[in-house]
Amino acid sequence: MQDAVLAMLAKEPSYGYHLRARLRRALGPLGESMNQGQIYVTLARLEKAGFVVCERSDGLPDRADRKVYALTPAGQRRAAAWLAEVGWPKPDLAEFHLKLVAAAAARLADPVELVAAQRRELLRRLREVQQAALAEPGGSAAAVLLEGVMLRLRADLRWLAACERAWSSGDAGGATAGDEDADENNEAEGG
Repeated sequence: MQDAVLAMLAKEPSYGYHLRARLRRALGPLGESMNQGQIYVTLARLEKAGFVVCERSDGLPDRADRKVYALTPAGQRRAAAWLAEVGWPKPDLAEFHLKLVAAAAARLADPVELVAAQRRELLRRLREVQQAALAEPGGSAAAVLLEGVMLRLRADLRWLAACERAWSSGDAGGATAGDEDADENNEAEGG
């Protein structure tokens, strides 16, 4: 979650409420379970670690001063490193999806290129597992386990193909400006 927040802030400084709304919108139904306070706890941890700074901004007439969060240079480096990270030992699909959304929103990386890098890593792992499976006697416990790993890797490859189709066609591009305007209007109205 911390890296996704940093990458979202790479686009522009933001209020905690606005960040939470963007993350929830990016995750669709999965974002509904996001605890309201989670974003503020995450921002506090990132501030303590030196990845974000918090400044007070003038609030609306009926609201107290609000906190605006922005990346520090260390936060920018960490967000860039997270986007460049290729890892799939135990994938968190929601985190990878947020990586694609954040990369596109902040124009830090091409989501299709991120998918391609993940695919290369999965294909490398699949080849390793296939070679290990060939060395095992058929029907052994290890062979069954390796078959399960291969099936999982193939399923992940199919999901990456779906991601690539969506991002190539522009259908997965995240929120529109109208969505962000609606969020800001909702926040200004108190909810």
